[in-house]
Amino acid sequence: MLNRFQVSRALAVLASMVTGSSATAAADYWQLNMFKGVTPLSHDMYDLHMVCMLVCGVIGVIVFGVMTYSLIYHRKSRGVTPATFHDNNRLEIFWSIVPFLILVGLAVPATRVLIKMNDSNQSDITIKVVGSQWKWQYQYLDQGISFFSNLTTPYDQIHNKQKKGQWYLREVDKPLVLPINQKIRFLVTSTDVVHSWWVPELGIKRDAFPGFMYEAWAIIEKPGIYRGQCTELCGINHGFMPIVVEAVSADDFNKWVAVQTKVEDHYAETVNNAAAQKRLTRAELMSAGKAKYQQMCAACHNANGKGLPPMYPALKNSSVSVGRPISRHIGLVLHGVPGSAMQAYKDQLTDAEVAAIVTYERNAWGNNTGDLVQPDDVAKVRQSDISTPKMVKQAQVGGLR
Repeated sequence: MLNRFQVSRALAVLASMVTGSSATAAADYWQLNMFKGVTPLSHDMYDLHMVCMLVCGVIGVIVFGVMTYSLIYHRKSRGVTPATFHDNNRLEIFWSIVPFLILVGLAVPATRVLIKMNDSNQSDITIKVVGSQWKWQYQYLDQGISFFSNLTTPYDQIHNKQKKGQWYLREVDKPLVLPINQKIRFLVTSTDVVHSWWVPELGIKRDAFPGFMYEAWAIIEKPGIYRGQCTELCGINHGFMPIVVEAVSADDFNKWVAVQTKVEDHYAETVNNAAAQKRLTRAELMSAGKAKYQQMCAACHNANGKGLPPMYPALKNSSVSVGRPISRHIGLVLHGVPGSAMQAYKDQLTDAEVAAIVTYERNAWGNNTGDLVQPDDVAKVRQSDISTPKMVKQAQVGGLR
């Protein structure tokens, strides 16, 4: 039995779908209706959607009302005899012209919205959004900032070993930070397969095709955190590509940009000075390596290191994970394997993170090589000739057995 509250909520949803009134808040809360959003475009889309729903609702009430009336009051049991005519020119002209006029009436505002959607001129900030399996890269073309945004939901939650958090599969390590009340232009593309960048409350959904660049824009009117997802089936971890946008004031955005610039400058200085890299203990490397492996590698190579052959080879007892030289293993993580699903991580992971992952892979699942890889080892490979595509090609010949 439904209680009074559930009934009132259901009636509110029904009323919002028919009238487009303030009751739409309940529908938004239940996600049975479009988000009204926080951008001018999202407002236009929402209003157009509600007008279309209202027109469809009125037409449905009229059509089904006439049908119901006819079925009840003109049924055979009442002694009603069917009419003998088979056409009515006036009626046919009427029901041809009226739908045409309705469609034209809906097409005019829809066209205006479409034209407005493609007007990304005179933007204040340009963000390049790059999709890859299975993460998003954000490049601030005006500020010179670039970073990857990865899912941070713990591995144990995904595999039902822990209670799922509030933002299960919708939380990231680095959100896309944007200023409010400024026109932001998005350039959306992909490095591998087709993805789709979708943030409902911004009114943006743009497919990301390799080799193509698609545009979108937004003016965010309210500060807050807005979440989205990849909406194009893109592989085994398609459901693990969340989008988090953090809208802040212009002053806070400028402060964030200043901090990010300092961080990137510090990282560049550290990479260029391998001696400055901290020496990590075995426990630190294995702990950090396991966490990063589960986040970045387990989707393909599996948590147990057995992979998903033949597409994703095993790392347990493989010629890479237990073989020599170790620089070959490091180079594969940094540069990937061209022509395969193994992507390059040199721009996504720090030296310390690569060192932790390689150390973990060489000592987990019974590999037990005893090897400890330090950040300065990774820095040397990153800078030396051994990390060139030639080395990667040699690793391909050796195979990931």
